[in-house]
Amino acid sequence: MNSILLIAVAATKVVPAAAATLLPHGAVPPNAPLAVPPTPPPIAPTSWIASHAPWLTHGIAGLFIIAAIALIVLLAAQTTKQEGLTGSIGGRVESNYRGRLGAEEQLKRVTGFVAVCFVVFGFILSLTGI
Repeated sequence: MNSILLIAVAATKVVPAAAATLLPHGAVPPNAPLAVPPTPPPIAPTSWIASHAPWLTHGIAGLFIIAAIALIVLLAAQTTKQEGLTGSIGGRVESNYRGRLGAEEQLKRVTGFVAVCFVVFGFILSLTGI
């Protein structure tokens, strides 16, 4: 049984013809195909602003992130039309006293301004190519 396994293992070890030639180490056989050098990856196109004023594009990107965070916070602070400003802070409270009637409108105005800034900064960033 062991002799059959030894014969099977010995039969799978075949020396290729290229290894049997007497070439020095590292030499290429004359009939071997030539290796094609790898092509470098394509360079991403950049705009003039991104190439010459990276501080400007990164500054606009920072303002874009700040506007996004501010927009999230302001939208979370918005209330539904039924609750009012006190409903978002302390739960729904029914009372006749309403202090500072313009707080909700002022919050809506600031939210609209931040939303417009967010869209404008996003548009400018799309033009700069970063």
